[in-house]
Amino acid sequence: MTSNKIMKVRNIGISAHIDSGKTTLTERILFLTKRIHRIHEVRGKDGVGATMDSMDLEKERGITIASAATYCTWKNHEINIIDTPGHVDFTIEVERALRVMDGSVLVLCGVGGVQSQSITVDIQMKRYNVPCIAFINKCDRSGANPNRVIAQLRDKLGHNPVALQIPIGLESAHEGVVDLVSMKALYFEDEFGQEVREAEIPDSLMEEARRAREEMLDAVSIFSDELTEAILEESEIEEAVIRSAIRQGLSQRGLTPVMMGSAYKNKGIQPLLDGFCHYLPSPLDIENYALDIEDNEAKVLLKPDTTAPLVALAFKLEDTPYGQLTYIRVYQGQLAKSETMINMRTGKKIKIGRIVRMHASKMEDVEVIPSGFIGALFGIDCASGDTFVAPGINVSMSSMYVPEPVISLAIKPKDHKSETNMSKALNRFVKEDPTFNTSFNEETGETLISGMGELHLEIYLERMRREYNVEIITGEPRVAYRETITQKADFDYIHKKQTGGAGQFGRVAGYMEPEPDVEFEFDNKVTGGNIPTQYIPACEKGFAECMKKGPWMKYPVNGIRVVLNDGASHAVDSSEMAFQAAARGAFQQAYAKARPVLLEPVMKVVVETPGEYFGNVMGSLNQRRGMIVGSHDEGATSSIEADVPLAEMFGYATVLRSLTQGKAQFTMEFSAYKEVPKSIVAEIEKKRASADHSNA
Repeated sequence: MTSNKIMKVRNIGISAHIDSGKTTLTERILFLTKRIHRIHEVRGKDGVGATMDSMDLEKERGITIASAATYCTWKNHEINIIDTPGHVDFTIEVERALRVMDGSVLVLCGVGGVQSQSITVDIQMKRYNVPCIAFINKCDRSGANPNRVIAQLRDKLGHNPVALQIPIGLESAHEGVVDLVSMKALYFEDEFGQEVREAEIPDSLMEEARRAREEMLDAVSIFSDELTEAILEESEIEEAVIRSAIRQGLSQRGLTPVMMGSAYKNKGIQPLLDGFCHYLPSPLDIENYALDIEDNEAKVLLKPDTTAPLVALAFKLEDTPYGQLTYIRVYQGQLAKSETMINMRTGKKIKIGRIVRMHASKMEDVEVIPSGFIGALFGIDCASGDTFVAPGINVSMSSMYVPEPVISLAIKPKDHKSETNMSKALNRFVKEDPTFNTSFNEETGETLISGMGELHLEIYLERMRREYNVEIITGEPRVAYRETITQKADFDYIHKKQTGGAGQFGRVAGYMEPEPDVEFEFDNKVTGGNIPTQYIPACEKGFAECMKKGPWMKYPVNGIRVVLNDGASHAVDSSEMAFQAAARGAFQQAYAKARPVLLEPVMKVVVETPGEYFGNVMGSLNQRRGMIVGSHDEGATSSIEADVPLAEMFGYATVLRSLTQGKAQFTMEFSAYKEVPKSIVAEIEKKRASADHSNA
């Protein structure tokens, strides 16, 4: 594939807060690019649901659960789109989409503006350095105010927002937009907005349009000497010069172009599609790097060139009736049928079989996925985040960030058939979703599933029932508590065992201290060979094993630095096993003296409620040990932000519904681990003792 063709490729993620209209926008894009021939709504009366919400649960609940990939063509540009969920419980779907995207669209509600999940998505974009266009949706809604949303982009997210449009009317009077680059009014005719009528700007808006254009040119001219010169000389400015400057600023993440409209009312979609082509980068504009495994992981710049050796990244897995489907982004070279590639993690050679391109749940067979494109492979065994390369290439791509699960649930199958099917389901879900974990408690005979929130686990339980016909008994949700220490403590422990013949001997001495920013750090400061070098890894392994289950409350331990500075060995009786046992004994000895404390996950909770229920909602958060961080009014709606322990948030959705007659909604995401008050620790100990007693 030539460079000119790759220049016309756009890989785009669509991200936003819940109910901002991501999936509705994607549906309009697919319709206007003639990818689909009928529009289906997210909560459609026809029961079909939006194209990108292909799962039954997505159609029923009107939410996106799994990211879906598709592609379409607009004005000779090939646009690969990934529609992502808005719920923070499915945040891994956004992570993996942004990991392989060259650009993104941040959809913002014209009424709600920058909301909690908008902030989370923005952090993810910064993590992968993804430039974005902001689209202010729902300009037809009562209370819509694009100017306020633009101010929030600046104040809350720290963006440099530049409006490329102003609305023609708002709320029920919303008719179209004024394009500040071409200085034309755009109206969207017929029921589906398929015909764009270009007209002169209405007199009533001319003054506002001129002022907004001046502000736009002033902000954009920083990125173009040619544009600055034209402004100073007061000569006529060509549209191409303005567009080039916007593209330059966007690719550096120096500005965020802002466009607007109403996806549901089919207004403003075509100019947004034009914006994808004019402003968002192509694979040729983005510098992607791999790590050279042979050269101390030095960075290697990848070339988006089909003639170069293959480098590709598997970013998502799906189990289908036809085998594993692996979503893949090609960064260099091309994936061609029947050719051989190597999985860098396993070192195994893989012959490429069936290659497809995805359109939501449908797929189309292709022979090749060229550089810069996204596609999928059938029947290869790999994990999410694996790098595939041509034989002879020794590079690996960095994987995506995976947050730790914060909530667990004990589950048991009702009968033997359910047990077999449950095992199949869990194996599949763990492979597909890195934020979903399972473990087996041998003492209780229970399987524990862990995830990002109640909704996350609820969806997987429902999928087990529907897709695998599993009958499950569930326990109470459990919080992922952690233990840590608060002061330095010394250890000096001898492990000595004589059993006839060779015995066991190992002495370890040193100290442990709090290290909040790490999970576990081991520092070897032994001198003079008091502990032979070959036994040092065994000591580290012994200490690390103790971190999995704390001696006090039996929860995982975090934030500890262990320093080993002395010890002793025996010429005959010392062994790796002896020093591992000595390290375990030393950990127990010092841990009790280091004043251990219990940590709990604290969630950032944002409640949006009608003003009349403000006091009730505030009281309900205070009752749950919530720390109110801030609140503000936006018209008739109030927004309250609080830090609340996860343990207190179970069942809050039901409480909030009854408090506000179903008119309020809340979002919740992990914030940090914080120390549990002593009075609460006593309650947790009682519950744990009671649970252990009943299981016994």
